[in-house]
Amino acid sequence: MLDRLKAGWSPEQVSGRLALEAGEPVISHESIYRFIYAEITRTNDHAWRHYLPRGKSKRGWRGRKGGSAARFIQQRVSIHDRPEEIATRLTPGHWEADLMLFRLYGQAILTLLERQSRLILAVRPPNKQADGIATFIDQILRPLPEGLRRSITFDNGTEFARHYQLHTLGIDTFFCDTHAPWQKGAVENAIGRMRRAIPRKTDLATLPDERFNAIVSLYNNTPRKCLDFKTPAELFCSQLLHFKCESISRPSAG
Repeated sequence: MLDRLKAGWSPEQVSGRLALEAGEPVISHESIYRFIYAEITRTNDHAWRHYLPRGKSKRGWRGRKGGSAARFIQQRVSIHDRPEEIATRLTPGHWEADLMLFRLYGQAILTLLERQSRLILAVRPPNKQADGIATFIDQILRPLPEGLRRSITFDNGTEFARHYQLHTLGIDTFFCDTHAPWQKGAVENAIGRMRRAIPRKTDLATLPDERFNAIVSLYNNTPRKCLDFKTPAELFCSQLLHFKCESISRPSAG
């Protein structure tokens, strides 16, 4: 259990995965939380807090603030004009995008999250210029089957101002309301989880590619309660296999 907590799993993920593997409940996530808090109190050793999902000694939530430059984004389509099916998560291929920012100016991780599977794809662009960001998103999503690249929802950062370049891939693009990052809450949550391994103070120039890729892989291979304790990688790979098999089995034209 501690090995999984140390690897970044939350108590709820550990509890759910153990139940999935054993075929019956093993230990509740609240029992795991109580155990960790009891050890912090008993030993006065706050190193135990690193077994918690956000590395905090107490449970809680902290809001976030942000600016908006919506008026500078051409061909901007509001999230309120987004098809309802995207909100249901029943259809794969709908993404959310955001930049994970750091203390050193210009450093960022471009993070894309597939809404149904919660899988993330991430790269470290050299800067936040809009043309480059659009190019990176194109390079990430272009190799996927059309059914896995249907839409992307952004915030109103000017780094996403060239979103319309993605329309050539058949991808629809939508934007949250100003000051409403919760409208793309899945990728916000993913970035929050990634902060445990890559805090804001990190100098990305000192983070080796091998370590960066391992962090992303760990996220994608951690079970999630919302996926019935399957992992994002397991669900996304099943989607990918489905579309590949569908393409192979489809009769050729002519």
